Amino acid sequence: MNAKISDLMMHPVMTATPHQTIGHLKEVMRENSSSCMPVVDTENRPVGIITASDMLDDHPDNSPVSAHMNKQVYTVPQYNDASMAARIMRNHRIHHVVVTHEQEVVGIISSYDLLKLVENHRFVMKNPPTESSKGGKRLQ
Repeated sequence: MNAKISDLMMHPVMTATPHQTIGHLKEVMRENSSSCMPVVDTENRPVGIITASDMLDDHPDNSPVSAHMNKQVYTVPQYNDASMAARIMRNHRIHHVVVTHEQEVVGIISSYDLLKLVENHRFVMKNPPTESSKGGKRLQ
């Protein structure tokens, strides 16, 4: 299973800017059924990420995104294997990784995208090994 991130990622991806308001972002995310948005600078480079759980608290609608975004953004190049995104998510206990190409945001991959990959490659459980005929009883 050597799927590339570029095969699984959501693209194009909606992005936000640090000066936009929380109220505007809530509306955009609700209209597009989005649970997260990368926050980018003027060169489309990631400077933060904001998720639906970041907005659970009662933030004033006119407050800037920069005041509530997570400034720690985990990124992965689009040409990497999906296992790299999975490792980042597992190690940092996150559900979204921003996908980049030459440091610019080109997509996003979520834990749900990785679960779809697993679901499409159903694993078949093999029978447990049996003891050899040399040394013991054969299990049934």
